[in-house]
Amino acid sequence: MKIVIVGPGAIGCLFAAYLAKSKEEIWLLDKNSQRAAKINESGISIEGSSGCWQSKPKITVNPQDIGQADLILICVKSFHTKIAIEQISPLLGQNTKILTLQNGIGNVEIISELAGEERVIAGVTNEGATLIDVGKIRHAGRGETIIGAIDGKTPVAMRAIREIFNQVGFECKMSRDIKSLLWSKLIINVGINALSAITRLPNGKLIEYEGTKRILRDAVTEAARIAKRKRIKLIFDDPLAKVEAVCEGTQDNLSSMLQDVLRKKRTEVDFINGVIVRLAQELGIDVPTNRFLLDLIKTIESSYAESAK
Repeated sequence: MKIVIVGPGAIGCLFAAYLAKSKEEIWLLDKNSQRAAKINESGISIEGSSGCWQSKPKITVNPQDIGQADLILICVKSFHTKIAIEQISPLLGQNTKILTLQNGIGNVEIISELAGEERVIAGVTNEGATLIDVGKIRHAGRGETIIGAIDGKTPVAMRAIREIFNQVGFECKMSRDIKSLLWSKLIINVGINALSAITRLPNGKLIEYEGTKRILRDAVTEAARIAKRKRIKLIFDDPLAKVEAVCEGTQDNLSSMLQDVLRKKRTEVDFINGVIVRLAQELGIDVPTNRFLLDLIKTIESSYAESAK
């Protein structure tokens, strides 16, 4: 199987490094030629919960170098999904599957519209990864990866993906209700990402302070209310307990949004807390905590230039 990982960030590099242990043909596709050259020269270094080790998958900025792929993992930021899908057209064969392992809600719809819903496999991963430097990843926490087709079916291709992931060390399962999983992951991200980015705290610290713990609980409660109104069944009965458990299980992890803020990069807040705010407006529900978190992250993004002076 030829597998292409699009986006060599924390999760992209982590999956590329692990998948390179397999007998499959593994490629990384980057948009940044300087970063690609550095990874091509030095490979990917992993440290943390899985030990210290290195891997050297193939990497390119030109999809033509790769040819048609069997599986494409989309690991770019949500606001880059449309551009990424438009750029991977040379990789698409008749049976190519596209697996999104991205944060937030909306990526499945974008990929389906541009590449066809029949290709799309949605996924959520609870692997914790922190980008230390180009090609250098701290594996901050282990967790299962769950994949599923939008129509609830389990095609042979998806079972093959599960087997490859399990073989290289990822705990991978399949689900017939991936929408519930995507929303369940959204609830977790709503509680952790923006709050950690604002406070600059790793996940575990968010539940050690009464102030952040209260804000986390309020944000999660609002998001769970929206899910209930949308008649989306979450995979856990107690959203608050689940989010706090994730904080404990990934206590040293820096959320992806915190990593973005520290690097003065655009965040995915529009696809996380922003989703809750937009849906709340449609439903006539007040979500003040999520609106507060959204506004603060947007302010932080807008103030990057000022803080650099």
